[in-house]
Amino acid sequence: MALREWFYRSALYNLALWGPAPGELRLRLAETWPGDPQRGEALVGQPPQWTAESHSFGFLADLAALGTEPAVRAAREATADWLRRCDAIEPLSWNAATLGDRLFAWIAHHDLLAAPPQEPEFRRALLMSLARQARYLHGAWRQATGIGRLRALRGLVAAWATLRDERRLGTACARLGTEVRAQILPDGGHISRGPHRQVAALKALIDARDALSAASVEIPKDVMDAIDRAAPMLRFFRHGDGGLALFNGAAAGDIELIELVLQRAMAKGRPPTHAPQCGYERLQAGRSLALFDCGSAPPAPFDGDAHAGALALEFSHGRERLIVNCGVYVGGDAHWRAAMRATAAHSTLIVADTASATIGADGHFVTRPEIKVHSNEQDGNLWVGASHTGYIRNFGLQHRRELYLAADGDDLRGEDRLTVVGGGPPRGHGFAVRFHLHPDVQASTTQDGNTVLLKSPSGVFWRLKAAGAVMNLAESVYLDDGAVRKTQQVVLDGHAGSTGAVVKWALKREAKKGEKPGPA
Repeated sequence: MALREWFYRSALYNLALWGPAPGELRLRLAETWPGDPQRGEALVGQPPQWTAESHSFGFLADLAALGTEPAVRAAREATADWLRRCDAIEPLSWNAATLGDRLFAWIAHHDLLAAPPQEPEFRRALLMSLARQARYLHGAWRQATGIGRLRALRGLVAAWATLRDERRLGTACARLGTEVRAQILPDGGHISRGPHRQVAALKALIDARDALSAASVEIPKDVMDAIDRAAPMLRFFRHGDGGLALFNGAAAGDIELIELVLQRAMAKGRPPTHAPQCGYERLQAGRSLALFDCGSAPPAPFDGDAHAGALALEFSHGRERLIVNCGVYVGGDAHWRAAMRATAAHSTLIVADTASATIGADGHFVTRPEIKVHSNEQDGNLWVGASHTGYIRNFGLQHRRELYLAADGDDLRGEDRLTVVGGGPPRGHGFAVRFHLHPDVQASTTQDGNTVLLKSPSGVFWRLKAAGAVMNLAESVYLDDGAVRKTQQVVLDGHAGSTGAVVKWALKREAKKGEKPGPA
């Protein structure tokens, strides 16, 4: 690996990348992803700071969205500065995924950068660099991992399409097809199991498809099939407010962008009820939606964002979220990041305050629980059950969760069971079933102590009752948009003895005044 990296940075290899470049770009994209004009305004008049993020040239979309003459000038000056300072191979700016992003950004916003009255010398330098970077990425794309490999291949396909190199384009398309088959599962989910990665993968595939279409090149069937599967799965992860469920490193995300991704995918499939390969179940009835994480951790290197949230639940009614997971920490504090990936930050059961899976110091999973799932539907009533092995090794206990959602969506019931497995009865262990609440939900306990009353922002009341554990309200946090918001959680505390433990709970909507109650 070290020898290869030395070779790629050597003067000999840099010399080998020189070759012909077109006199003009031969591809124009009909659509690009919209930028943020406010971010673009902040960039105008500022000297470029070449960080790992800015090397991808995502800021071009923000300057294009601003659309002013100063914004055009800022885009061209930043690109000229990059060509002067960074147009030689080095690990940060020529990282394969970053390079793929940069190639695509230069192609997508070529008119912003090079349309007249831009100097011919600059246009020639830009196209010469684009061709050199494409030749480098053609041999280095495997250095990218995870979703970054799709981004690298997206840029490579667009580059060879605009450079009209049919032989290399064919090779890049074949590589993209192979990677798509590896990353997009049969049910349409991305192998990382992260809803945010679902968005990123679908964007990359749409970009590659559109670049090939603009170049009048046949689009690989693997790419088209993957888009047709991945778009319904993206719908699968959306709550009624349009945002994503907070599983495995996802935030709610940019709702307008998610909607645009689905529009441009041009795939009309409805969200599936079951996603067996990705490891999720979707229970939707009436105006209610329950999303159930019943999959194991993804394989490396796709597990870097995944959480130890086996059998975690999220629940929403209409556009309002009630039960959530704590979310994802995007800052630099390793302790916060680890806390948000731990089991306790999820709406599920935890034994002895121990995570259901072990995440190593490198951020990848050391242990992965095995999970089995069963589901059924009758007369519109939905039922799903799943169990995992994450607590067997340390505690001799298997966790099984069963969920039932009534046909009218107003009655969600659950059972969390700890079953003794292995040799002999285990020592007693404490456990907790947690229901993290959205910050906009108000919660209060009733006098009997076994009921929590939840009030949604629209004034809808829900009663959460439980048997088999002691119910309490406790503090929690919610990190949807990167900011830490205080909220509450309902905690069902219990003790698993020689016969295990069973906790039954029910969340029922209270009928409004004058409203006829649903069936019992």
